[in-house]
Parts: sequence; structure tokens; C-alpha cells
Amino acid sequence: MKKISVLGSTGSIGTSALDVITHLNNFKVIGLSANKNKSLLKKQAKKFKPEITAVGRSGLKNISLISKADVVLISVVGAAGLIPLVNAIKLKKKIALANKEAIVIAGDLIAELLKKYPAKIIPVDSEHSAIFQCIDGKNPKEISKIILTASGGPFRNYSKKDLSEVKVKDVLKHPTWKMGRKITVDSATMINKGFEVIEAHYLFGIPYEKIEIVIHPQSIVHSAVEFVDGSIISQMSRTDMRIAIQYALTYPERKISTVKKLDLPSLGKLEFFNFSTGNFPCFELALTSARIGGTMPAVLNAANEVAVKKFLEGKIRFLQIPKFIEKAMKKHRVKKNPDLEDILDADFETRKFVEEMK
Repeated sequence: MKKISVLGSTGSIGTSALDVITHLNNFKVIGLSANKNKSLLKKQAKKFKPEITAVGRSGLKNISLISKADVVLISVVGAAGLIPLVNAIKLKKKIALANKEAIVIAGDLIAELLKKYPAKIIPVDSEHSAIFQCIDGKNPKEISKIILTASGGPFRNYSKKDLSEVKVKDVLKHPTWKMGRKITVDSATMINKGFEVIEAHYLFGIPYEKIEIVIHPQSIVHSAVEFVDGSIISQMSRTDMRIAIQYALTYPERKISTVKKLDLPSLGKLEFFNFSTGNFPCFELALTSARIGGTMPAVLNAANEVAVKKFLEGKIRFLQIPKFIEKAMKKHRVKKNPDLEDILDADFETRKFVEEMK
């Protein structure tokens, strides 16, 4: 039995992960953490009987959650995932990573830590899991480009005028995936796809110019890799995160899944379109932050987290989200080659600044 800690156990990824763990029957849950949902955490603890439970961001700093585990699933939302990721790397753990923000805000720092400590990160995001599966065992020099697919979100064909009128309930209706509220908004603004570009750059060592976004409304092809000979290898499956979660937990093995198999003839057709950034300034802001580097990605992420929270609370409109992010980025004085404290300081100051914006 492998010991596992699930950080963010009450969220959409966490609950799916516990479902997978129940099915696999070869993991012992020794740690669970939640942000606020104490009632669900209590039910999970009653079922899985972990040694340790933790609540809130401070609870994520409980090193025992990580040190006693063979595998650590990090599925907390936002910058809160950074400290547990750093700790898990230093403790040389196998990490199933479902938190892209930690890589976005501290990519260089994480890359340096992985050179020093023999930890292993297996991506859980459907796109990065797909890429990981496509390139596993391949020569990196043979990769021509990475193709990140995107459903396009609920507003792919909206005009600027249409976007100015959308409500929270409209944003939360993702066309293909069932996700948490924050990531659903991020998908609608397409900043999530910008995060994924940055994450792919660091996880796979691929230059930004070799990462392409392609709109794929059906969300069946989760991503693809083009090789120098012109071959394209993709990973396809149903839109069910349990597949990527299970692969991250069982890698390098594959186990039978409870997810219904994909029936290709029933799909009818798979469509692919060019991605236009015109109505998605958040995506461009993400790439701008990546090009600037230093502490700027931390500012991008912190500003987005606060702006999205304000939008979900009905305090700002949908199109104000990129405006808040841009103002925070313009105000910030970038620090190059930041250490962990610099990144956390940038995160804190940005949150304070955006919280006070009207």
C-alpha cells in the first residue's frame, strides 16, 4: 500500500482523486487538507481515516502532510499550492500536480529545485497529462512543437458587446468540463490557457514559440505533440478528470479505470480551429508576464485571483477582470531572479492593491 496525501481534498479534483483511490484499492490515505469545507472534510476523514487533516492555507504548511506520504496530490487552487510544492520537492516525493499556478508564479525557482532534489512531478491537468503521455520516453530533440487544445470556453463566438453583458451564471456554464468556480472563470477569460502555456514551458522544457493553441470544441483530444518528421501524436479520452488523475497516481503503470471508454464512431466529428486572442486580453497578459519574468507572473496570478473573486461576488463585471490585472502589472516593479520570499511578497502586495481597487 502506497501512502498518499491529498491536498485540496474537497475540491473537484480532490473528490475525483478520492474516487480514483477508492477504485484502485492500493493507496492508504494518510493526509487530507481542505480550504473551508470542514463538513465534507469531516466526511472524508470518517471514510478514509487519515493520520492528519488540515484546514486553511496555514494547514498546508503542516510538513507532516507531505513527509509521511509516498505520493502527494496537490490540487489546491491558486498560489496556495506553492509552499506545499516546494516542500514536496525538497522531501523528494512523487508529486501528482493539479495546481498550475505554483509553476506559473515560480517556474524558475521550481526548475532549480528539481535539479537539486530527485522529486518527480506528474502533471494532472488534462492537457499536460496528455503531453506527458505523448512525449514519455521520446527524445526531446525530436519534438517540433506542442499543441495545447482549448474548448474555447462558453464565449468563443461572442462579440465585445456580448462579453460586456455576461453574468456570473453565464460564465459558470462551461461547455464541456465540470470544474470549480475559479477555474471555470479562468477558462472563460482564457487566462487558464495562458497559465497552461507557461506550465508547459517549464514542465517540458519547450520554448514558448514552440507551443501552439488550437481550439477544439469537443475536448476529446486533450493535447498533441508534433515531431520533426511531421508525425502528430495525441491523447484522447472522455472529459473526465479521473483518467488523468489515475495515470498520475499509477505512473508508469496503467490500471483499469471506472471511466466509460471512448466510442470513436459515436463522436461524429472532431473540429479544430485557429485561436484568436482578440477577445481574450487575459491570455495576452499571461504571455506578457512570462516574457517579462521575475516576479511579474506572481503579480499576474495574484491580481487574477482577487479579480475573479470580486467577479464571482458580483462586485465587478466580467470585462473588468483583465483591466484589474493590467493595472496591477503596470504598477509592479519587477524583481529579477526572485527567491521564494520575493515571490510571496509580490503576491501579498498585489492582492492588497487589487482588493482596494474599485
